[in-house]
Amino acid sequence: MFVQDKIADMLTRIRNANQMKYTEVEVEGTKITKGIAQILKDEGYIEDYKYTKKSTGDKMTLTLKYGSKKERVITGLKRVSKSGLRVYAQADKLPKVLNGLGIAIISTSKGLMTDKEARENGLGGEVLAYIW
Repeated sequence: MFVQDKIADMLTRIRNANQMKYTEVEVEGTKITKGIAQILKDEGYIEDYKYTKKSTGDKMTLTLKYGSKKERVITGLKRVSKSGLRVYAQADKLPKVLNGLGIAIISTSKGLMTDKEARENGLGGEVLAYIW
């Protein structure tokens, strides 16, 4: 199946698996989804991810993270910049998600990073998604 927006597909799959409290979810493996998975792992939203090359296309398996009483670590995901409407922000105008409790994933000239890292480096860019 051909998916136009791979980031939105990834976020939707994570949201659905998280809702059903699955431990793993499989998404399409691309450079950008791998970068987003790395940020989610670094920020503590997922346990780990595994990238595998297949003849039908690269796949990535994300291991979702839950609390001690099976409470969700990821409570919300939102795709911000879409193919129909791109959203860009300057370094001093980068959004804060829930007053700093969540993260915004920013695509900058130096690669993917969180809103906090982009602010520290003085970089703006395309606001891809909010995660809290």
